[in-house]
Amino acid sequence: MQQAPPPAWPGRAVAEPGRRSLDGPKPISIVGSTGSIGTQTLDIVAENPDKFRVVALSAGSNVTLLADQVKTFKPKLVAVRNETLVDELKEALADCEEKPEIIPGEQGVIEVARHPDAITVVTGIVGCAGLKPTVAAIEAGKDIALANKETLIAGGPFVLPLAHKHKVKILPADSEHSAIFQCIQGLSEGALRRIILTASGGAFRDWPVDRLKDVKVADALKHPNWNMGKKITVDSATLFNKGLEVIEAHYLFGAEYDDIEIVIHPQSIIHSMVETQDSSVLAQLGWPDMRIPILYTLSWPDRIYCSEVTWPRLNLCKLGSLTFKAPDNVKYPSMDLAYAAGRAGGTMTGVLSAANEKAVELFIDEKISYLDIFKVVELTCDAHRNELVASPSLEEIIHYDLWARRHAASLQPASGLSPVPA
Repeated sequence: MQQAPPPAWPGRAVAEPGRRSLDGPKPISIVGSTGSIGTQTLDIVAENPDKFRVVALSAGSNVTLLADQVKTFKPKLVAVRNETLVDELKEALADCEEKPEIIPGEQGVIEVARHPDAITVVTGIVGCAGLKPTVAAIEAGKDIALANKETLIAGGPFVLPLAHKHKVKILPADSEHSAIFQCIQGLSEGALRRIILTASGGAFRDWPVDRLKDVKVADALKHPNWNMGKKITVDSATLFNKGLEVIEAHYLFGAEYDDIEIVIHPQSIIHSMVETQDSSVLAQLGWPDMRIPILYTLSWPDRIYCSEVTWPRLNLCKLGSLTFKAPDNVKYPSMDLAYAAGRAGGTMTGVLSAANEKAVELFIDEKISYLDIFKVVELTCDAHRNELVASPSLEEIIHYDLWARRHAASLQPASGLSPVPA
């Protein structure tokens, strides 16, 4: 049996002795500043200028929004991944009195991630594109506000030992893992017994299984609780998002896969729970609002006051009731696929994630059916079994991510999802 990498938080979270609050605003870098995580992080900074300041920003191609962010937050360094847009960005910033340094391409994103002034780096890039900047930030000793799933799902076997080597904190910025992180604050060693991940159930939680063959893209994009991008909304419908979160929870908190459970909670008020050895269950509750977990990654171990004008407070009496049910493995085959990939470990979890990302893209483009998403992922994972690498390098992680996308794209629905002949 392969040895698992050391978890980021082995069942408990305790601030190290001597860790203290800063005298002034905490300097942060944001990788992926124009995406959902990036813009919400900047909303938090704008509301708390005495607590946080931005020293570096990177974006992919949304130059208009990036330029507006630069004018508002005045970072020292800016990167745009699409190198052809550098002149457009410079033109948009022509009237700025304090112009930032601009570095184009992937190298620019890496420099943003390891900016010498930053204490914490928010990683908001989707996919394996976020791996190299995250590794650079870890090697530079930056704490990581982790919003990029692939960092641990694909890169866990490489990233976790690196984080331990550089004594870097990986702080989860998604709602479920932030909930777990909050629940394990101050637990004694060995106290964690079980992790319970809650899931809304997505767009099809009330659909009978026999209707799923008729699902259209528009159906899958109707999330009942959260307002999110297309990819994550489809992942919520298939429950692949929860399967991937099981893997991430294993890497973050060291729980065995047998001790991580999924429960459908339609109201999305309890964001996740932990059970302790004495069978007590601790939960973190709140309205569905991504700003709360992002804020906690930036402020930990402190708590920052939030105005109820912009951060509505939870009212349980108004809410009325919370309900739960077991997930249906027939409706959500993603769960079995994710647990199997997690137990296989190594490069298999990254292959699962990349194959799913490509399958969702094909579904959104109406090239495959909804049910084909599961088939594409299963066939891609099966094809990888003989090449699985238990303790991969960063290069091997990226190699198999690209391989999985190519293989998934090569599967033809018309012929029962067999590979396209080369």
